[in-house]
Amino acid sequence: MVHQHSSQARLSPSSDTEDMVMLLAPRLAHFAGVARTEHVTRAAQELQVPQSTLSRAMVRLEQDLGVDLFARHGRTLSLTPAGRTFLGSVEPALAEIGRAAEEVRADADPSTGKVAFGFLHTMGAETVPGLLQAFRVDHPRIRFSLVQNYGEAMLEKLRAGELDLCLTSPVPDAPGLVARRLDEQKLRLVVPADHRLAGRRRIRLAEAAEETFVTLEPGYGLRRITDHLCEEAGFRPRTAFEGEETETLRGLVAAGLGVALLPPPTVPRPGVVELAITGQRAVREIGVAWLEDRPDTPPVAAFKKFLLSRRGSLLPD
Repeated sequence: MVHQHSSQARLSPSSDTEDMVMLLAPRLAHFAGVARTEHVTRAAQELQVPQSTLSRAMVRLEQDLGVDLFARHGRTLSLTPAGRTFLGSVEPALAEIGRAAEEVRADADPSTGKVAFGFLHTMGAETVPGLLQAFRVDHPRIRFSLVQNYGEAMLEKLRAGELDLCLTSPVPDAPGLVARRLDEQKLRLVVPADHRLAGRRRIRLAEAAEETFVTLEPGYGLRRITDHLCEEAGFRPRTAFEGEETETLRGLVAAGLGVALLPPPTVPRPGVVELAITGQRAVREIGVAWLEDRPDTPPVAAFKKFLLSRRGSLLPD
């Protein structure tokens, strides 16, 4: 005989969906098992739970929903139309949960897992490929999801859980983050090849106080360093162009549109001369950052250890 439940469900229609999910979720796999076998005893054996527990779970599930999912025929059951509708959504949901579980297990696998790694655009041409090549000598099957961006954007992705580690500059000092200094790059004043200062090898930055500068946009670490060094030298740079790539800035300098404070190029750029800065410490520090309380998967722990082992030798000479 089919049970008829009261029209008053455990949860009213106005209850939050989240509350309903919390009530139903633990019993969905049990429901799918019973629906597949149409027999509580066989389902209990397959699911390895006591038959009484499974029977009570199905009754509670129907009570929570306020509908009959099964028609009972002695020891056997058959799905009602409502039960078939419910099963049509439950099975894909359980399959998706299974796929998600497999994915996170695969990403955490010590040998074949994945690392989400962010780094500055300026490190993408040479530094990061070299690091990954060296790391994969001992970890040939670990996979990487690579993100190039400027420092603040990467820290936002780190806080959002989209990155495991990032190489950035300046080395951040912020609540909730752990950062370690790895290396530094000397910055140079880059001037056009026909510039009045192009015959020099080194310069005090104060000598460029009247020059027009091309810089990265506000929010970029190198922009903050440029503004700080110029302020330290006694002037505020007059900026004509703001960009997103250091090599674009070099191109603007080569075209005679200004001067720039930049790290060394990956390959020499024609049309510009790069002058050493004297009288102040003009460097860009590079560090690695991660979330303070986030546990590392084995692949992330291995790559973090590798990066920290490269202190002082992260960047090419």
